[in-house]
Order: sequence, then structure tokens, then C-alpha cells
Amino acid sequence: MKNRCVSCGIENLSKDTIGINKKLLGTEFENFFCIVCLAEYLDVTDEELEEKIEEFREQGCTLFK
Repeated sequence: MKNRCVSCGIENLSKDTIGINKKLLGTEFENFFCIVCLAEYLDVTDEELEEKIEEFREQGCTLFK
């Protein structure tokens, strides 16, 4: 169940998708959103989340290696 979106049920979430969930919602969460549902939950766009993933990767965040 960990690798499935808790909102829409899409399976096989990517490492980056799980990473952005942990980074923005907290590492204690064990259920994750897909990018589309996370964007909706946070009231941002998918593109903004993708940009954040790249920013965090460039900063060396270990969730995105």
C-alpha cells in the first residue's frame, strides 16, 4: 500500500514523488500522494512541485538522489 496514492489509487509512485511527499509533509508519513493529488492537496501546480524536486536535488537533499 505504501507505493500507491492515498487519494486516487495510482500505483508505483516514483522515488521523487515519495521524496517530495516526505519533504513537504514530513518523514513520519507512510501514505503518499501522487504528484497531481499532492499538488491539489497543497493548492499548487504539478509544475511547481517538479521545480521544487529539482531545487531540492540541486541542494543535495538525500531524498532526491
